[in-house]
Order: sequence, then C-alpha cells, then structure tokens
Amino acid sequence: MIVNKYTNRTVIINNETYLYFGGTHYLGMQNNAAFISIIQDNLKKWGTSYGSSRNANIKLNIYDTFESYFANFLNFEASVSISSGTLASFLVKDLFNSKKFKSFHINNSHPSIIFKNSNPVFINGLLNPLLSNNSTENIIITSDAILALKTQPTNFDFLHDINPSKNVTLLIDESHSLGVLGNNGCGISSSINHPILKRKIFISSLSKSYGVSGGIIASDSNFISKIKNHALFIGAAGVNPAYLQSIMGAKALYLKQLLLLKSNLDYFYSRINNNPKYNYTPNYPVCYYPASLKAQFLNHKIITTNFLYNNNQINRIVINANHTKNDLDVLLELLNT
Repeated sequence: MIVNKYTNRTVIINNETYLYFGGTHYLGMQNNAAFISIIQDNLKKWGTSYGSSRNANIKLNIYDTFESYFANFLNFEASVSISSGTLASFLVKDLFNSKKFKSFHINNSHPSIIFKNSNPVFINGLLNPLLSNNSTENIIITSDAILALKTQPTNFDFLHDINPSKNVTLLIDESHSLGVLGNNGCGISSSINHPILKRKIFISSLSKSYGVSGGIIASDSNFISKIKNHALFIGAAGVNPAYLQSIMGAKALYLKQLLLLKSNLDYFYSRINNNPKYNYTPNYPVCYYPASLKAQFLNHKIITTNFLYNNNQINRIVINANHTKNDLDVLLELLNT
C-alpha cells in the first residue's frame, strides 16, 4: 500500500479513509502540531542539517549539551548521538571486532546487533553450556529490550546462571521501549543490574517514540569516548542539531503524550476480551493477532502492520497516543466479535 501523506490515526487508500493501527510512532510525535512547531523554531537556529565532522575545529555546543542531558535521563554515565540507530549498532559492533571476545544473542533480536558467528544464549530452552563453563573469557550478550513477537520486556534472570569467571558486556537495543517503558519512558536498561555485568551498552533509534531521525548510544564514559574516537564516527556527520534541541525542548510534551498513551492502553486493554489468540501486555502498545484476521481488518477499514521479519510473519496492532476513544471502540468491536 503506497500512500502520499504521512499517517497518524487514519490513512487514505484509493480515496477511502481507514483507521490506522500500525507503525512505530507510539507517542504520536511525528505529526504532533506542537512538536512540529518546536522543530520549526530550532531549524531557524541550527539550519536543516550540519554536514561537518563532529571533530572539526568548529563544534556545535548542542551535541555535548544534549548528550549530557540524555545520559542523565537514561541513568548512564555518558551518551553519544548518531545519525541512525542502525549506524549506532554498527559502530558498537565494529569497536568490539578489534577485541578478543565471544558473542551471544537472544533469538529474534534485531539483526543489526547480532555479531557474525554469534551463539544463542539458549539452546532448547536451556542456558548455552558455553556460558556456564569455567573458562575465563570476555563475552558480549546482545538482545532487544522487547523481542520480535513479544510484548513483555526480555527477561535477564539468566544472568544469575552465567559462570562468574566470565567478563560480561550486555548490549541492549531499546528502539521499541525508549519513550514507552521505564521511568518517564527512559527504557528498561537502567533497571538491569547484576554483579556479573562489567559493562552495559544502550542503543536505540530516535525515530520511533521520539519522532526524529537519529540514534543514541549510552554506556560508561570510557566506552563512549572510544565511540567518539572511532574513525567512522569522526568521518560521519552527526544528527541534525535542530532535532536534538527539539528533543530537549519537548520534554514536557513527551511526558504529556506518554500519559495519553497510557490512558489509551488502560481503556483498550480493560475492554478487550481475554482471548488467547491475541498476544499483548497491558502496559505496552502492541498487540499481535493471527494472520487469519487480516482480511477482517481490511473489511472494517482498519489497517494494521503486516510484514515478514526474521522469517516470522508479523501481524500487529499498534496503539498510539493520538488514537481517540472512538477509534479504540471501533477496533474493540471487531476484536471482541
């Protein structure tokens, strides 16, 4: 389906209006009038882009200001903004490729954070024996905060079962939890603490809940300093500075939209029948449904998200902060039939 205007609550297809319950704009910022106004003001100050290296002799103070602000928000020592979430993943992985380490991943994590020749954390539901043996080695474990086809945060209790001889780094992709979960939307990384963890690395896209193009990496100051000295980081342009200024200027607006989202989720999930064919968690704005229902959605002029991902067919309903109670009632009538 090709559309010629960005979608919000509704989408027009063949001159007909459909309710839209898809995408990833959980807070509804992408076409929020107040947010657009903030961006327009900051574009006047910073321009439409800044193509210079972050390490050039002229430096924009907004980068350091934003990165200090956002590290504090995420409860990390330091952060660095990157032009995209995918590039953030690439930079982190490339930094590790020069080291001797063994990598592990949780199945169905985003492909961009999985290292070549990575090992699964679990084999047939049990912890990989390579994590419980007594070999002293550096390992990195990668995972999404919210895995594909899941609606609950990833369970990291398995960290208790890893042999303490390991030096463990945990890399978490929070692209689908930033802005939605945690204290004021800070994500789940700051709540994951275990003595075995020598380092935590947070990465995320900013284009989902935060509504602007860009990515973020957060960790300890030493690691972030290494990212900033990476040749690719030095040679690449940064995030549009107007976007970073706008994120800080929209702090109250993000919180307002998060409250609206939570209100919508409370309304929706308190009224949906407890049907096992739907996969959802009451505080998360995604509900998976069986593919057999896709035609019914179209017949009722409702568009959801459908695509193939990691060899899994994704069929999901996404509720955002801008949906009205009437929108939700239309969706509920279909789901509860």
